[in-house]
Amino acid sequence: MKFKLRPLERKWVLYDVGNSAFTLLVSTIMPIYFNTLAGSQGLSDVDYLAYWGYATSISTIIVALCGPIFGTLSDFPGWKKRLFSLSVLVGALGCAVLGMMSSWLWFLVLFVLAKSAYSVSLVLYDSMLTDVTEPERMDKVSAHGYAWGYIGSCIPFVLSLVLVLFYEPMGLSVGTAMMLAFLLIAVWWVLLSVPIWRSYEQKHSLARQRERGDGTFRRLGRVFSELARDKKVLLFLVAFFFYIDGVYTIIDMATAYGTALGLDTTGLLLALLVTQIVAFPAALTFGRLTGRFSPDRLILVCIGAYFLITLYGMMMQQVYQFWILAVCVGIFQGAVQAMSRAYFARIIPPEKSGEYFGIYDICGKGASFLGTTMVSAVSQVSGSVNLGVGALSVMFVLGGVFFVLATRSRRTEERARAGGLGEVC
Repeated sequence: MKFKLRPLERKWVLYDVGNSAFTLLVSTIMPIYFNTLAGSQGLSDVDYLAYWGYATSISTIIVALCGPIFGTLSDFPGWKKRLFSLSVLVGALGCAVLGMMSSWLWFLVLFVLAKSAYSVSLVLYDSMLTDVTEPERMDKVSAHGYAWGYIGSCIPFVLSLVLVLFYEPMGLSVGTAMMLAFLLIAVWWVLLSVPIWRSYEQKHSLARQRERGDGTFRRLGRVFSELARDKKVLLFLVAFFFYIDGVYTIIDMATAYGTALGLDTTGLLLALLVTQIVAFPAALTFGRLTGRFSPDRLILVCIGAYFLITLYGMMMQQVYQFWILAVCVGIFQGAVQAMSRAYFARIIPPEKSGEYFGIYDICGKGASFLGTTMVSAVSQVSGSVNLGVGALSVMFVLGGVFFVLATRSRRTEERARAGGLGEVC
C-alpha cells in the first residue's frame, strides 16, 4: 500500500526542506567563502581547516548547553511554537548577515551564532514529530522529511551556485554574489517554516506551567536521573553520540576537507549536489524497508557503511574519488538520520519530547564536537588531513557497539513487560 502524507505531516516535512538549505550552505559554499577570506588574510590550508572545525565545535558546545534548556521549556503548553519561531528568525538573520562579512574572525563569530540557532530550532522541530503523527507512521514520516529536505534544498542551492560560479558574466563582484547567495538561503528557510508555524498545535505537554525558570533546571535534573535508570534510552544516546557525530563531521567538513586537499572547487560543489540528489530516493527507500526489516538492523547497516566510507576517505586524492565518496554518503546519510529520529521518538515519553530531544540534539544534527575536534587536531599534529578523516572510523565502531547493547536492552524490557502482562491475564 502506497504511503501518503497527511496535511500536517506535509507541513512538518516542509521545514526539513527549508532548514536543509542552510545545512547544504554550511557544507559547501560557506567553507569555500571562509577559505577565500582566510587565505587573503594569511591563514594556511591546515589552519583554515582547523579553525573551521573549532568554530563548528564551539557551536556544538553552545547547543549542548542551551538545547536541553530550550527543549525543557518547550514542553510547557504553547511554548514550543514560540521558541521554534525565535530560533528560526535568529538563525536566518545570522545567515543573511554572514554574506556581508569581510573579516574571517567575525565571519566565524556570526557563523557560530547562526548555526547554534539553527541547531536549537531542530531540537524543537524534531520534538514536534510526536505531535504531528502516530508512532507507527514515524519511520516513514521522518524519512520523508529528510528525503524531501535533500531534494528540495537543491533549488536554492543551485541558484546560489549560479551566483557564485558565474558572478563575473552577471556583472557582480564575488562579495556581492556571496551576499545574495546567503540572503537567498535565509529567505527560503523562513518562508518554508511558515506552514508548520501556522498549523502546529502542541498536543503533548506538561499540565503545569508554573515551573519555568528554576523549575526548568530541576526537571532537567530529573530527566538525567530517569536516563540513568532507563538503559534502552541511555545506551541509544551513547551510541547515537558516537555514530551521528561521525556522520555530521563528514557533512560539516566535507568541502573543507576536499579544498584542503587541493581539489577543484566546482567539482566539489557538483559532487555534493549529487549527494543531495542520491539521498532523496535512498531515504525514501530505507523508509519503505522499515516495513520489511527491523529499523534496528537497518541502522546497523548504515553505521557499518559509514565505517567503510571513513577508511576510503583516508586514501582519497583525486576529484573522481570525491565523487564516489559523495554518492556513498548520499545513500546512507538521510537513512541513518531519519531512522534514528523515529527510533528515539518511539522510546521516549511523548509529553516530555522537548526535553528528551534537547538531550538528543546534544549529539544530534549539527552536533559534531568530538568529530570535528578530532579531525582538526589529528590533521594539525600529523600534517595530513587524510589521517584526520580516517580517525573518524573509531566513532562508528563505538557507535555500532553501543547501539547493539541498546537494542538488546530494549528487547529485554519488552519481553519483561510482555511477561508481566501475561501473568496479569
